[in-house]
Parts: sequence; structure tokens; C-alpha cells
Amino acid sequence: MKTLFDKIWDAHVVQNVPDGPTQLYIDRLYCHEVTSPQAFDGMRQRGLRCFRPEKIVCMPDHNTPTHNQDKPIADPVSRKQVDALAKNAADFGLKHFGMFSKDNGIIHVVGPEKGLSLPGMTIICGDSHTSTHGAMGAVAFGIGTTEVEMVLASQCILQQKPKSMRITIDGQLAKGVTAKDVALYLIAQLTTSGATGYFVEYAGEVVRHMSMEGRLTLCNLSIEMGARGGFIAPDEKTFDYLKDREYAPKGEEWDKAIAYWHTLKSDDDAVFDKELVFNAEDIEPRITYGTNPGMGIGITESIPSNLNSQPSNLNSQPSTLNSQPSNLKSLEYMGFKPGEKLLGKKVDYVFLGACTNGRIEDFRAFASLVKGRQKSPDVVAWLVPGSWAVSQQIHDEGLDTILQEAGFEIRQPGCSACLAMNDDKVPAGKLCVSTSNRNFEGRQGPGSRTILASPLTAAAAAITGVITDPRTLFI
Repeated sequence: MKTLFDKIWDAHVVQNVPDGPTQLYIDRLYCHEVTSPQAFDGMRQRGLRCFRPEKIVCMPDHNTPTHNQDKPIADPVSRKQVDALAKNAADFGLKHFGMFSKDNGIIHVVGPEKGLSLPGMTIICGDSHTSTHGAMGAVAFGIGTTEVEMVLASQCILQQKPKSMRITIDGQLAKGVTAKDVALYLIAQLTTSGATGYFVEYAGEVVRHMSMEGRLTLCNLSIEMGARGGFIAPDEKTFDYLKDREYAPKGEEWDKAIAYWHTLKSDDDAVFDKELVFNAEDIEPRITYGTNPGMGIGITESIPSNLNSQPSNLNSQPSTLNSQPSNLKSLEYMGFKPGEKLLGKKVDYVFLGACTNGRIEDFRAFASLVKGRQKSPDVVAWLVPGSWAVSQQIHDEGLDTILQEAGFEIRQPGCSACLAMNDDKVPAGKLCVSTSNRNFEGRQGPGSRTILASPLTAAAAAITGVITDPRTLFI
């Protein structure tokens, strides 16, 4: 009578500290250039080597430019961090997927597509969106820089065991409703703190029918409702996705892995600390209107008008906002008013990409809507693949031709406009419809305004120049 989370967690316990945390073994540590420098410096100061270097993969992604990657990085801070990661990987004998190599991209896109993230693993990175890898059936979560050093030195980490939550979404999604819309719907229902202290298992008909790319998007956004992480039990779809991936098991090892992976599911009589059930029919394409991912509405809905009330129950449509002064401040920052609709609002920028929506399925969706149409001349569009492998797929499938004929340019891989750590910054005051994961004040650039949405909704805005229900453009 164990949940899947219990099974994976218990299999990795090295020891339980009395009245303290669990010492947990880590199967895979991902390091990027932003949160690892101090950890490597700490290792040097203590004269330590990495305990299991073969379990560690390093990759720059946050600071990498998305054009002219073959030239030196212009920004000195970005260049210093990227160069430091390369040196640290070399000094400590670690696998390094350097910028402009065929293996590079966003670490949360590359890990699954290379078969480095596997079912049953414990996976960590100094990045909150490490929960993405939970789509593979792994327990994956973000950690701080001090904890990165801990894992470099011991391949273990000290953690309090989270509580377990299962979110079941039943029914069938309507045409035009994507995994991104499901995630934004859940965050609005639970709020950005509703899953705090929990590790979430996603289940139900909707999740079973999701593609692996969709599952990666859903798990990516788990952290935005406060969860420690989110994951999905592996199934035949997972196994088909992983088969023949570069670092996935081969031959007899594959057969052994499959046999084990088939056991990775919650027992029928498993008891969760919390269970929530939602209906697919309640979900339409979603957009955010505020400055956290929980401030969202269906695209045809109005911004909540009553700022002093709360929803009557968790499963109700969010017709009101939590009673917080920050809600009014958020709307003021965004330039919106309570009670108004966002349909028809002028859009300045559109961003397709990030570890949330930078995969091949996302580019297929975007291309399907813009095919035969033209980008609005009033919109600046950044289309950024999540990896060089995705970039190659875009070319192989002819999506680049469709996009170019519609007036779009495909950039080089990287985190890009998800966050203001590289050249792709949205100017102050400009409104961006973005497929990324956070819409905090200044997240995409000082003074920038962000609306989170799916690739389809982003494509609709890029074509029309205004916030548009993508379903109205379906042929």
C-alpha cells in the first residue's frame, strides 16, 4: 500500500536522521552555469573531488545568447558564468554539453531527450523547474547552491520527506486545449501555494492521453503551485519515448530496466495525504492577467471583479481573487482593470520556447496555426528551440519553411526570454504573450509585462497582433 513517490523515495534512502532529515541518494545531478559556481569553489576550498562524476552532467543554458553562438558572448557576466562552467566541468572530470555543441540546449529539455532522465530515478538541479523530469516517472526537484555542493561531494542530499498529493484529471480535453492550459488551470485552482509541502502525482484519463512533451510541460509547472515536485507514473508511452535514446539502457539492460519500470506505479490501495479531482470539460485555453502564474483565467473569461473575496471552493471557477493588496498592485503593473476581458488587447512580443514549451510538439502546434498566414507586423516574435536536437527536428519536418514563409525567424537554443539573464529581454512596458513558466514583475526584462499562454495562444497573438482565442483560427 505504497504510493509511487514512497517507492522511489524509500529505494533511495541511505539513512534517516533521528528527528531530522533523510539522507537521500541522488541518481542524476544536472549543473548549469548560474547556480553551480559557488558549489565548485566550495569543493576546491575543501580539496574534494566529485564522489560519482559519471552521475553528473553540466550544461550552460540561462546565459547563452540565441544568435551568433559561435562568437564570444558579448555580456561579460554571462560569458564569465558560461566559461566558469566549462572550466569546472574540465577540472572535476564531468560530462559537459557546451554551447553550440549538438548536445546543448536547455538542461530540462536535453535530459529527457537524451535518455539521461529515466523512470525511478532521483534527479536534482540547482533550478526550480527540475520538476520537469518527473514526466519520466522520476522524483525530480530543485535545490540550492549549498545543496549542489553537497551532492557533488557525496552524491547524497539531506531532505525532509514531502507529503503526497494525487491530482486526477478525468474526461477529454476539447480541441485547442493543451497541457499548458491544464497546468495553468490547476495553478489557478490551487493558487501558487496550494501544493506547498507536497509532491504531486498526476493521474487520470487526461494525463494518460498526454504526449510525453505534454507531460513534461505539466510537470514543469508543478513548482508554480508550491509543490516540491510533480511526476507521472511511467507507462508504454514513456518506454516508447525512451527506447534507443542515446543514454537509455540497451540490450539486456533495457529488458531489465523495462521489467523494473513496470513496477513503478502507486498501489491500488495506496493512501495519499491529499487527493484532488478535476474535469477536463472545465478547461479552456488559459491566459494569465497578473504577476504570478496563479492569476489566470480562461481566455473568454473576464479578470475577476471582486478583489475582496475568495472562491467558495477549490473546484470552482476563479471568479474572484484572494484578498490581498498585491492583487491590485499586480493589475496596476500589468495595466489591466478588474472585470475587463483581455481578448483584443494589443500584443508587442510573442515568445515560444523555454523548458516549459520549447519542444518539437510545441513548434508543431505553433506552425499548424500560422501556416498559410502572416505574422503581424506589430509583433516581435522570438521562436527558440529548447535544444539543438529540437532545432534539427524543426528542419527535418519542414517546420522552418512554414514558419519562415509566415514571417518568423527561428533562433538558436537557450532559455532566451524566459528570464532576463541573456540578450532576449522584453522592453519596459511592452506586453509579451509567452509560453514560459513565470510572469513575475520584470521576469522577462525590467518593466516588462508577461501573459503566460500555450503555443497555440501565442501563435494566435503573433498572427493577429492582439490576444486571440486560438480556437477562432482553426480551419
